[in-house]
Amino acid sequence: MSVSIVDYRYHCNLGVEGEAFEKAIAGNTSHLQKEKFVNGKSFVGRIHEDSPALPPKFSAYDSRNNRLLKSIFFRMEGIWDSTIKGLSKSRIGLVLGTSTSGMSDVESAVGTKTQTDDFPDDYHLNKHEISSPSDFLRDYLSIEGPAYTVSTACTSGSIALLSAKRLIDMGICDVVLCGGVDTLCDFTVAGFSSLEAVSENRCQPFSANRDGINIGEGGALFILKKASDSDLVLLGGGESSDAHHQSAPHPEGRGAIAAIQAALKNTGLSPEDIMYLNLHGTGTKLNDSMESKAVDTVFGDYKVPCSSSKSLTGHLLGGAGALEAAFCCEVLRQKKNYKFPAQPFDGAYDEGAAELNLVTKDQAPADWSKRAVCMSSSYAFGGSNSVVLIGDTGC
Repeated sequence: MSVSIVDYRYHCNLGVEGEAFEKAIAGNTSHLQKEKFVNGKSFVGRIHEDSPALPPKFSAYDSRNNRLLKSIFFRMEGIWDSTIKGLSKSRIGLVLGTSTSGMSDVESAVGTKTQTDDFPDDYHLNKHEISSPSDFLRDYLSIEGPAYTVSTACTSGSIALLSAKRLIDMGICDVVLCGGVDTLCDFTVAGFSSLEAVSENRCQPFSANRDGINIGEGGALFILKKASDSDLVLLGGGESSDAHHQSAPHPEGRGAIAAIQAALKNTGLSPEDIMYLNLHGTGTKLNDSMESKAVDTVFGDYKVPCSSSKSLTGHLLGGAGALEAAFCCEVLRQKKNYKFPAQPFDGAYDEGAAELNLVTKDQAPADWSKRAVCMSSSYAFGGSNSVVLIGDTGC
């Protein structure tokens, strides 16, 4: 059973909502830039606008991650208030995804302790616990239903959406606020660098000339409720686990294939019903190789239009699945003038990899007469795989 997407808001290096999507359609890569981290210089997708500090009452949660989270929520606060009006607080839920939480604040605090032998006066463990985003918003909004954080690396944001849908499907909640958020920190960039996975240039997913990923930051929030008269619906999705390797996917994409097939089966859709696929597309050899095989296996002769928005935003880790689901919502909100995020691509496919129908900035708008459905795929360390399907109310 589908659930309504009452509202969604997001923020990444490209900007907020419509501004960010217009840049994504244009394939604008200029907002990825080189910055210095502990491991050296790396191209990243940073948000340069500062989010306001949290109210003093919530100072224990006042991390850069939670400030961004609150600023995203602030733009949907009016709709949130009207959506939950008259509902019991125990029937309102919250599910968020994150990977780094407030790690950048930890790094700063540890740096201070190294120099002075004391943590800063405003340092608190709550700033960087994995549960911090959901703990903060739960307390800020006085939510009394289920409230928790999902942390499954790069599938966290998309699994948060599917987890929120289950709370509604099972009759536990009437409304759920969900999504994902992650902010830049040295720990993440250095970690991926140690795996020799960070690109020294702007990433080029699925190109033979790619040399790794770019890390980004940002997040997205969604208000879900039982089916109503909203324009967009979360149709469902699929999840799987490779159980193949701690930091590498199965080379033939078995986990990805299983997740895509499960998403189609669970929603009663066929591959030809998908008008656009937002790829995980990190720009690493292992991901791109297996993902191209997985898409080719499931979609076959139907060359679904697809792109990786990570070449524009960088990889948001725990926030990636939520942001990319929001991009899918933007596609559907165009009301028959469907344009998809464009992927900068040099045309040099990897030998042996399946060729995909990658959307370019010069590609004409889609003439879509079938069911309007978008798919977003996310794959993570530990073999976690998650696929989300979003459609308009005609689905």
